[in-house]
Amino acid sequence: METLRSTQSGVDAIFAAVGKRLSVATPLGIGKPNHLLNALYRRAKADASIELTIYTALTLERPKGKSELEQRFLGPLVERVFGNYPDLDYELDRAHGELPANVRVIEFYFQAGKFVHNPSAQRDYISSNYTHVARDVLARGVNVLLQQVCAGVVDGRPLLSLSCNADLSIDILRELRARRKAGQAIAVVGQINDQLPFMYGDALVSPDDFDYVIDNPDDSYTLFGPPKTPVGDADSMIGLYASGLVKDAGELQIGIGALGDSLVYALELRHGDNPRYREALRALQVDQRFASELVSIGSLEPFEQGLFAATEMLVDGFMHLFEAGILKRKLYDDLALSRLLNEGRITEQITPELLDLLRVRKAIHSVLTEDDLAYLVHFGILRPELSFADEQVVLPDGQRFRADLHDPAARARLHAWLGTTLLHGAVVHAGFFLGPQAFYDWLRKLPEPQKRLIDMRSVTRINQLYGHEEIDRLHRRDARFINTAMKMSLLGAATSDALADGTVVSGVGGQYNFVAMAHELPGGRSILQLRSTRLEHGALRSNLVWDYAHTTIPRHLRDVVITEYGIADLRGRTDEECVKALLNVTDSRFQDSLQREAKRAGKLREQYVIPSLHRNNLPSAYSTVLGNFRKQGLFPAFPFGTDLTLEEQRLAHALRRLKTMTSSPKRLLNTLVDSAANGRMDYDVEPLLRRMNLHDPSSAKEHVYRRLIATALRAN
Repeated sequence: METLRSTQSGVDAIFAAVGKRLSVATPLGIGKPNHLLNALYRRAKADASIELTIYTALTLERPKGKSELEQRFLGPLVERVFGNYPDLDYELDRAHGELPANVRVIEFYFQAGKFVHNPSAQRDYISSNYTHVARDVLARGVNVLLQQVCAGVVDGRPLLSLSCNADLSIDILRELRARRKAGQAIAVVGQINDQLPFMYGDALVSPDDFDYVIDNPDDSYTLFGPPKTPVGDADSMIGLYASGLVKDAGELQIGIGALGDSLVYALELRHGDNPRYREALRALQVDQRFASELVSIGSLEPFEQGLFAATEMLVDGFMHLFEAGILKRKLYDDLALSRLLNEGRITEQITPELLDLLRVRKAIHSVLTEDDLAYLVHFGILRPELSFADEQVVLPDGQRFRADLHDPAARARLHAWLGTTLLHGAVVHAGFFLGPQAFYDWLRKLPEPQKRLIDMRSVTRINQLYGHEEIDRLHRRDARFINTAMKMSLLGAATSDALADGTVVSGVGGQYNFVAMAHELPGGRSILQLRSTRLEHGALRSNLVWDYAHTTIPRHLRDVVITEYGIADLRGRTDEECVKALLNVTDSRFQDSLQREAKRAGKLREQYVIPSLHRNNLPSAYSTVLGNFRKQGLFPAFPFGTDLTLEEQRLAHALRRLKTMTSSPKRLLNTLVDSAANGRMDYDVEPLLRRMNLHDPSSAKEHVYRRLIATALRAN
């Protein structure tokens, strides 16, 4: 490895190593070395003889706002939260359709909704399961890997940490090393950012895995940290339902955003204040309407043994579960120990009986070998002061003995050197992470022993069972893979990544992998969450539909579906049973029309009537009850805080409201008329208008904006 001091020297080194035809792989999310990528892109933009292709996903850009009002709102917030985060030049040009002809950006996952109207990005999208991405991009001739890293010392050795992105880099690094040995020109370059948390597990790599590492303190920058979005009433209901399906001593995977926050909040309420949790379930008729699903799939008790997390994306929700004492089930990469823990034969506390149990399970020999001793020391069963020489265990004072577990004297000597608790366990296996600034700060400050409980791994070790199935089946008992969908057909097919005409909204990511895995694991369940309705051009639409022209999860993998109106258990159900279960969680304003379509298709008998218990699926059925609980301090809009000030929270809500109020020509006209007649400036509105720089309007347009904002604030 050669250390470089500038991004320009890094770019020079890349061209010297591989020439002008560059196929660059760089991680998704925050693992990209933005300064290096910008320097490389600018060089290619200035020299048409360079052929640059970038393979990546989830390229992040500081929020800009589409309308002038959004831009006024976001400006101060973005400067405060995102600091000196540098946007990627290729992303800015791509968003405006201005990429030069000699540059392509090929992605497998978009920031949700960003490129719906961008033909170039749509054409250069790769549809792949996350576990196949490394294979697919390597097959396209990748010859450069660029990654943001941080540096540290572990057991006296200087190491690099891939930090936020061990997910694909491990697999790509391994293949590029092989290609270099085969004579291919390869460049692997890291750029140090001291803002990255130093993470362990597969994230730890040798500096020699990189050809060059750019180390310039001026290149460190604020990590991209999206602010929290508010948890609405429908989100709170979905999280509450999902929380009752999670089993103690099980495994959990969740996603980012309001639905993830609502679930984490409900799990904390279940664990920390179980009486009020159950009171909320009763008041909202959750346990009455879906008692059989709660009993057969989940539990309502606090978490005594705790949960384990296996997730491609480590979100800040897991931080809150960790701090709440819910994420605490430690697992070990050993078959014998995992079986004994699952059977309840052992705990994390070391006892003399553990040696016998491991001998019986053939994890160690009756007469300990050097490998046996290393194994026992690694997991903390024997203390590290012991060593091995000449087929004997050596004590710190130099005494030696043949460690025969059938010999009472030898056993007694070993028992004197037993450890206290098992070591090298983990409560999280994760591929990459992304979250708000508070999450990154928590990771940076976490003491090393606790940070090691977060084991960063390759995505092929997280998102699938192949190659490590036996240990995963032990680790992931009662797994709950909880993800989101955009639409659900009444026959159980889910749409999560694209529209009917193939337009990509986000990407498949790991959803298919986790859904398929849930069907293979003992006690595993896939849970897809979606809001039952959406506003589209000012009109209310159902997200549960009879059919749809695009599918992410096929109907034969249907499992559990949750909306704000309840739980639909679809696994092993007939088509008619599936339709009935999904109609029960559909907004009642769409139940009749969907029921008619199902009957017309012959999937529902003509005389069927939706039960009266499920005929009041309207927001009013839960919003008043939730409002009463909010007065008691429960179900807050920001259960885990937010980067927004109180003024910004009010303004954000008003802007969302204004978007709805102007979502169609008729609504826009009505809102303009109302604001002209009634858009008075109340005393509490002025500070908010000042925050929007509308306190002293200098044009007719700014006067209109003032009245619109005031109208929206009153509507809230």
